[in-house]
Order: sequence, then C-alpha cells, then structure tokens
Amino acid sequence: MRGLANRDLTARLAMELSMAAARVLGDAGAFEGHRPVAVVGRDPRASGEFLEAAVVAGLAGAGVDVLRLGVLPTPAVAYLTRELGADLGVMLSASHNPAPDNGIKFFDRSGYKLPDEIEDRIEAKIGEEWNAPTGAGVGRVREAHGELARYAEHLLSTLDISLAGLRVVVDCAHGASAELAPGLLRRAGAEVFEIGAAPDGLNINDGVGSTHLDTLREAVLKHGAAMGLAFDGDADRCLAVTSGGEVVDGDQIMAILALELHEAGRLPAGTVVATVMSNLGFKLALQGHGLKILETAVGDRYVLEAMREGGYGFGGEQSGHVIMLEHGTTGDGLLTGLHLLGAVARRGRPLDELAKCMTRLPQVLINVRGVDKARAKTSEELRAAISAAELELGASGRVLIRPSGTEPMVRVMVEAAAEDQAHTIAERLADVVRTHL
Repeated sequence: MRGLANRDLTARLAMELSMAAARVLGDAGAFEGHRPVAVVGRDPRASGEFLEAAVVAGLAGAGVDVLRLGVLPTPAVAYLTRELGADLGVMLSASHNPAPDNGIKFFDRSGYKLPDEIEDRIEAKIGEEWNAPTGAGVGRVREAHGELARYAEHLLSTLDISLAGLRVVVDCAHGASAELAPGLLRRAGAEVFEIGAAPDGLNINDGVGSTHLDTLREAVLKHGAAMGLAFDGDADRCLAVTSGGEVVDGDQIMAILALELHEAGRLPAGTVVATVMSNLGFKLALQGHGLKILETAVGDRYVLEAMREGGYGFGGEQSGHVIMLEHGTTGDGLLTGLHLLGAVARRGRPLDELAKCMTRLPQVLINVRGVDKARAKTSEELRAAISAAELELGASGRVLIRPSGTEPMVRVMVEAAAEDQAHTIAERLADVVRTHL
C-alpha cells in the first residue's frame, strides 16, 4: 500500500490494516498457537512517525507484541524478521517516491513479502468488526533500535575481501541507509565520502539517491573516487557511477555479479532471473558466457517468485533491485553495493572495465497516456505495427508494448543497435497506440 500520507494513507487506515494483517495471519495458523511477535521499521519520512505509531497500535491492539526497530532499510526489516524469530515484519516506506508519500510493506516470518492471496484477505478484513483482546491479551511494545547492528554484521559477513584502497562516494538519498551505509563501507576498508546522509524527514530522495544520479556523478568527479554508489529512500536498490561519471545500471551490475558468482560456482543452474525490461545487451552478454536467462513480468515480486519456484539464487531488475538469495530474501542495495565493490577489489580493475562485460543497447521508452490500455493485447493495428518493427530490427533489437499495471497508459519500449533507429521505431509505435487504443 502506497500513497500520499495523511490523505490516501491515513493513521486510521494504517492501524486498521495492521490489525487486519494480524487477524488474517492468526487465522491462517501463522502464529501456531503462540503469542505472536512483529518487528516494525521505517524510513526517515516525517509521516513515518505517526504512521509507525498507528501500525504499532494496530498490531498491539490485535494481541501482537511489537519490537520497534526505528529507522533502517527495508531489507534490514526482512532480515531481522527471520533472524529474531518474529512472525511478521512491517516496513513503512515509499521507496524512491518523494517525501509526502509513504507506504506499508509486510513480510512473513521467513522474511518474504506476503503472497497475493494473503494480501487480498487482509484487504477484505480492513474495518471489519471483531472482538479485540483485552487485559493480558493485548500486545506489548518495546524498543529494539540496537538490532540495526545485527544487520550490519550480517552484511559484512557476506564479503570475503577487503575494500582497502578503494575511494568511494556513497549517496544515501537522505534515506534509511544514512546512518548505516557510510560506516559499513569504512568498516569494510573503503575510503568513503558521503552525500545525501543528513535526513530531516522532508528531504528524502530530494535531488539525491538512485533517481537523481547527477549529484553522485559530480561528487565522484570532485573527489577523484574510484566509483560511486546510490541507494533509494529505503535502500532496497543500488545503482553505480564509474570514476569517469558514467552510470552503471541494474543490468550491468547484475551482469558483473552474475559472472562473479558463476566463476565461483555459486550460481544455481547457471541461471539469472530478470524481467522483460532488462536490456537485450544484458541477455546477449550472459548467454555468451553460457548462462541462462529466465524472464518474468516487471516487479521484484515476480523475480523473487520465479527464483524460489525454480531454485535459482540470483536475479533482479534494471532499476537496481538485485536479489541474492544466498544472503537475503529481498532486494538489498547495501548488499549489492558491497559485492560490486568486492568485484572491483578482487579483479583489481576499475568499474568501467568490469561494466564492459555487456554492451548496453540503446533503449527508448515512451509512456502513452490517456488510452484504453485493455485494448493493447487485442488491437490488430498494433499487432501489425509490432510485427513490422520486429522484422525491421531483426536479431539486433526488440519491441515490448506493456500496459501499465497502476496507471491508465501503455509503455512502448524499443531496443536497437542504433539510438536513432530505436527512437524512430518507438515514436512510430507510440503513434499507433495513440491512434488505435
């Protein structure tokens, strides 16, 4: 659930949602007859303060004991839910969205996001009358801010090489990683310059972080750093910048890390799970090394589902959402950043050279708004235009027409060997969408 805090996402809704979640999980046997425990974390948004209070009230009112973790990254909540033996994890964050927004994410006792079926049942329970516990039946609340150190130790334990000699700029987006990330990288041996590390509750993602890489690029060039890392507001994704200021996106990061894992014999079935939005150059590069690519719909949820179903250990998205199931149950920006730095240190080669393991084909994305997105799958005119475009591109490009899952628009994506060709074909297909949908 995500929206404008205190308008779309109110304190009352947050409380009722948490209460409903406790009831549904209890009815489903998730608590197995014992007194349930939940961990609750948040990013530093101002609205997180009152929404956290509402979530804690809802859980305790439903008979759940609550550990308040304070401000920390989303993957830390996922990790600590499992590590502390909690029955439920709750994270308050709107990720890369601006400060006025906020959201609520739930994790099961294993640290995975709740399945769709459970989420639907929770939604149906919101606001429903029931007999709430009283007396000794209500939940108790205690502070557990110190548990952030446990997560930090976990991250460091996954790295098998010192980062000594690496000068790094880290952009924390004035978000949930601001307290943790700079010190963590220093403990790993790196020389660190930090930006976006002074959250005030209102400046999260404001001109900094993974959605505003110009700030990081300037800092990397200013400090003569080997590279820069940028996280989003809740630090579940990571992008990078080379010493020369070039952006290294999620596909390139995945390619580097997948080849590292493959060489170490730690890439199950020689397979990487990625979404249909991953660059064709990424797929060609991994296939050139004998690796397999399993494609899913857009969304880290679908990547994770495919990984778990197929027994695969590595996957992610172009946005920098990288999942390493060997070490965590969700996308983790800090984990990704540490292992990217580890690859640079291990190889003794700069990031721009490692990123050359794949050639990123020009990719053009056009969002066509105000159309009937339901017709995207049935329009004969659009189908004919796509076929003509695919014939023109041949094996050196591809077309993806995708109705948005949350907005009234259709996304037109074209990849080609030349940027001019990608733009021309994308505009042509966008015109067909505008005319016929």
